[in-house]
Amino acid sequence: MAASGRGLCRAVGASPRPAWRRAHWEARGHLKPEYDAVVIGAGHNGLVAAAYLQRLGVNTAVFERRHVIGGAAVTEEIIPGFKFSRASYLLSLLRPQIYTDLELKKHGLRLHLRNPYSFTPMLEEGTGSKVPRSLLLGTDMVENQKHISQFSPQDAQAFPRYEAFMNRLALAIDPLLDTAPVDMEAFQRGSLLQRLKSLSTLKPLLQAGRILGAQLPEYYQVLTAPITKVLDQWFESEPLKATLATDAVIGAMTSPHTPGSGYVLLHHVMGGLEGMQGAWGYVQGGMGALSAAIASSAAAHGASIFTEKTVAKVQVSSGGHVQGVVLQDGSEVRSKVVLSNASPQITFLKLTPQSRHVLRDWQRAKGSKLHQEWLPEEFVERISQLDTRSPVTKINVAVDRLPDFLAAPSAPGGRPLPHHQCSIHLNCEDTLLLHQAFEDAMGGLPSHRPMIELCIPSSLDPTLAPPGCHVISLFTQYTPYTLAGGKVWDEQERNAYADKVFDCIEAYAPGFKGSVLGRDILTPPDLERIFGLPGGNIFHCAMALDQLYFARPVPLHSGYRSPLQGLYLCGSGAHPGGGVMGAAGRNAAHMVFRDLKSM
Repeated sequence: MAASGRGLCRAVGASPRPAWRRAHWEARGHLKPEYDAVVIGAGHNGLVAAAYLQRLGVNTAVFERRHVIGGAAVTEEIIPGFKFSRASYLLSLLRPQIYTDLELKKHGLRLHLRNPYSFTPMLEEGTGSKVPRSLLLGTDMVENQKHISQFSPQDAQAFPRYEAFMNRLALAIDPLLDTAPVDMEAFQRGSLLQRLKSLSTLKPLLQAGRILGAQLPEYYQVLTAPITKVLDQWFESEPLKATLATDAVIGAMTSPHTPGSGYVLLHHVMGGLEGMQGAWGYVQGGMGALSAAIASSAAAHGASIFTEKTVAKVQVSSGGHVQGVVLQDGSEVRSKVVLSNASPQITFLKLTPQSRHVLRDWQRAKGSKLHQEWLPEEFVERISQLDTRSPVTKINVAVDRLPDFLAAPSAPGGRPLPHHQCSIHLNCEDTLLLHQAFEDAMGGLPSHRPMIELCIPSSLDPTLAPPGCHVISLFTQYTPYTLAGGKVWDEQERNAYADKVFDCIEAYAPGFKGSVLGRDILTPPDLERIFGLPGGNIFHCAMALDQLYFARPVPLHSGYRSPLQGLYLCGSGAHPGGGVMGAAGRNAAHMVFRDLKSM
């Protein structure tokens, strides 16, 4: 839904595929019949993999289904004049080596760091307060303590110790992100040399143990316990605990009371930008500008990147080795290896020849011959059973003015204030609210009071919207993929949920609904359909303890290689998981390069 501009804001006309996105990444030159490597999908991990392989001398082509590169890290002008980071919307986790190795600044990447970075306003109806309280957190610890002390002086004193505790755990985990997990397959069944090589990958684990030292049992609890249990040991004030708990559940169909939710929190605090640990920021031009910078780096070294080229299937030789891909238009592209940036489910259940009984009905319908058994039955079964539940509905909103929060009134003239650049947490005054929102979704209902993370990237990057206007990202949960009572996510249900979210925002910032010019509502089925995210899951599959490290995506196949020789995973479904990190793409590229040298 879109509406015309009014007030200070004037919307300008634009093509649904603006030139700044379209011209640079259409197919360059002619499609060649053969490359050394083919990458399925131009999401950020696929682009990172291509950039590294091409720098290593591996002639690489990337095929993207959509008309725009970036996967979920994309900028799209859904409403004329407004440029949205349509899916992912913040940057922090991208590995530092990727910035430097791929020279992303040289290729146009510009960042806007946020400080402060977190704002949680209170409603506090009936308290008699003239201005409701709010919790503002940033890089200044003294200021943080000042804000926390409104709710609990004891928590204000504990907060620096908590930050140091979590930073130490992030420091220990960090090296694990940049290497493949221990190759248990080689360790169990390989030659003596392969077993010795697999033992070398234990080094980051041992290093992590040394960093954590005698506190290892406490850190183990952070990774395995419900985040509420962890936070209760540090703090007493609910606004602080609930604000911190949002990072433990965001993007995950879990409650703060779910065991293991602590790891998701860690996953969101282990990043950093420009040398500042834990910093988050906006990419100038939206998240698609990051993908464009990575693609520019890859193309500068000779990689070929094609849009609107859908891979229909992976080709396998009679000897059981990948030999390329077939595109939807029937074109065959040969290659020595194929890296899939698609989810494990799409890669192995849709694009890859499987075992006889899995494809029999499909093949009978197509009149084709039965494949040999390239993927083991147990492997296929495990992939089909991956937990892909997602609670997320993303709503992108165009507005003609900034939200005016009761807890932090706007400045005259509409100038952005510090809290406008933050992740603004709504319905997050209490961890019980988060749990209740989760329970609604487990019953098949959208949350009555959804957890809302509201971000306004145009508060720091005015290039995203016409003068006086802003783009707002609403990352909301919990919304089930399948609704109760036989309902489906049609236009009526989408709008009913978005209206509920807007009603919640209106309570904190009266006048918000009147500022809305247009909105783009993406429920879990929409995220799946548009971006290929299974179940709408932004991580490709849940970041649960049983789907991490040794077991991502499944046990014995966590090192980017698949059971089919020459086929690799390089996306969020591989170690170390989701988020705009690039680690899976980089790690997979190095694995592929080592294997190519030994062919």
